[in-house]
Amino acid sequence: MNRVTNKEIDSVSSLDAFSRYRYFIKKIADFEEVWTIQDENQEYALSDVDDNTFVSLWSAEEFIKTNLSEGWENCEPIKLDLEKLGEELIPYASDNCYLINIFPVNGKSGFIVSVDEFVRDLNEELEQYD
Repeated sequence: MNRVTNKEIDSVSSLDAFSRYRYFIKKIADFEEVWTIQDENQEYALSDVDDNTFVSLWSAEEFIKTNLSEGWENCEPIKLDLEKLGEELIPYASDNCYLINIFPVNGKSGFIVSVDEFVRDLNEELEQYD
């Protein structure tokens, strides 16, 4: 189980977006789980900026709980294992041309990647564990 201390939350949250992305990819490969949020209809919570729609992902529930504001007050964290990520969320985001917002903090966007970039980077990291 991936437990995160308050010190780790503070430390990771203060990193720049790309550093949080690298941390995220390593944690996902380590613990084989990813966290996102769902709205009151149990659908993936999305955010829109300009003409883009994003699905936000975090490496642990504790990071989400510090970010449930700015329109996400009624959302709930949900954990996805790698199978559900690959079979449900990735096709959903890809089919709808959504981008992936990795590790938003304090009401600010995280590192934005396309679905293809995210899958490539995660697969490269996972290959190091085989």
